[in-house]
Amino acid sequence: MDAEDDFDLIPGLDRHVPATPARRRRTPWWDRLSIYLPVMLMGVLALGSYWLLRATPRAPEPVVDKPVSGEPDYYMRGFSVRSFDANGNLRAEVLGDEARHHPDDDRVEIDNARLRNLGENRAVTTATARRVTTNSDNTRFVLEGEAVVVREGGRDDQGQPLPRLEFRGEYLLVELEPVERFSSDQPVELLRDGDRITAERMTYDGDARVATFAGNVRVQLQPRTAP
Repeated sequence: MDAEDDFDLIPGLDRHVPATPARRRRTPWWDRLSIYLPVMLMGVLALGSYWLLRATPRAPEPVVDKPVSGEPDYYMRGFSVRSFDANGNLRAEVLGDEARHHPDDDRVEIDNARLRNLGENRAVTTATARRVTTNSDNTRFVLEGEAVVVREGGRDDQGQPLPRLEFRGEYLLVELEPVERFSSDQPVELLRDGDRITAERMTYDGDARVATFAGNVRVQLQPRTAP
């Protein structure tokens, strides 16, 4: 190929110079941007997903139920608690030097307790002991240590007289529902209008007014004066 073919003769000059190559057509910037747009969108989505992941609170970890402690969770000292019926009448009163609530079985222990309960016919029952343990709804009382339960005399629903009853022992169980019931599986003493009965075990049904004694029963009866 002749070297003259690679040069153009420029008028006014007495020498040959290389020809200027033709200018290439430039691609618009928006066309070039469209090539990278999918990559940019994927980056934005990735950043958005990461931000949502950081901003979303973590799911709570499963809570493992811990066994309820048998240690007391609250105390009361030098207290007096009263309960009333729907008509505002006093039904029960509990006093003591100290009370401790145990959350494992919802029981309450009371030191040097004094209890007073009024029945449906307003019959008064009182109890004292060095320690009394009661359930959550105060329908079951365990008396320990110099326990004394006294059911005052009065009249029943038919107007018949009721004798005064006094139960003594180191352990007495008093249940108020579904029926009034006093019991003991340890030596117990019952005083009734001057009569004295001792036994190793005893059960008294307050509704039927019947006492059952077992184990080395001894009875001392006071003479009755003829009407």
